[in-house]
Amino acid sequence: MAAVSIAASAALSIANVWAGLAGGSTSVTAAGAEFAGDVLASTIVLLGMLAAAKPPDENHPYGHGRLETLAGLAVGVLLAAGGAAICYQSLQRVGERHPPPQAFALWTLAVAAGVKSALSYGKFRVGRRIRSAALIADAWNDAVDLLAATAAAAAVGLTVYDASRFLSADHYGGFAVGLVVVYSGLRVARDASLQLMDTMPDAALMEQIRAVAMAVPNVRGVEKCFARKTGLQYHVDLHLEVDPDITVRESHEIATQVRAAIKQTMDSIADVLVHVEPAGML
Repeated sequence: MAAVSIAASAALSIANVWAGLAGGSTSVTAAGAEFAGDVLASTIVLLGMLAAAKPPDENHPYGHGRLETLAGLAVGVLLAAGGAAICYQSLQRVGERHPPPQAFALWTLAVAAGVKSALSYGKFRVGRRIRSAALIADAWNDAVDLLAATAAAAAVGLTVYDASRFLSADHYGGFAVGLVVVYSGLRVARDASLQLMDTMPDAALMEQIRAVAMAVPNVRGVEKCFARKTGLQYHVDLHLEVDPDITVRESHEIATQVRAAIKQTMDSIADVLVHVEPAGML
């Protein structure tokens, strides 16, 4: 999916930059520059996912999944910086007198809107299924591109419709594109940062973990349950309550059954660390 996005974004970038320069449109050129940034962003996502797939080793017992989250953070920072640059460049020509943009520049924006819509939909579906922060970040990037292309098309359309009244609309359209990109970048960076800070997953997932654990025979209760995301999956710390009068071997067997049940039932869980405690003891 990321590889397809790289090729598509490269083609859209070349087409829109050419159309923007040839047609004299700041908005279309800004959109093309944003698509060029997508090539780099999707490349970062692809490399991050490949690195995150490496198995655990001696120095990384929890695996390399955080590289995928770091890739998502990098995409967010890149988007925000690129959006700020687009805003700055778009405002430089406001107030200048120059020929209005050519209407043919709208066609490349229309193609870009269709392609980015399809890419965003596909990445959201795959990213949510495999719980990839980087791929979801890239999907947001494409969704923003769709909004950016729409804003640019509206701005160019106004300028072409009545250049005497709306000549600056094309430049303000480029500025609007930049603002949308900045917002998306900050949102993506925030989501990735929350994962790097070991923010707990949603309550529904935690309740499911507890329910699976409680369904194992001889489990008296779950005192504590924590989870942190490491790439595409979660690592769980579970404090399990059992009969205080059973043997260490028996409590260990119960803990092993709980660990196996959670991993087999929930494919989003990479591993479970179970701490056994006597039930009813303070």
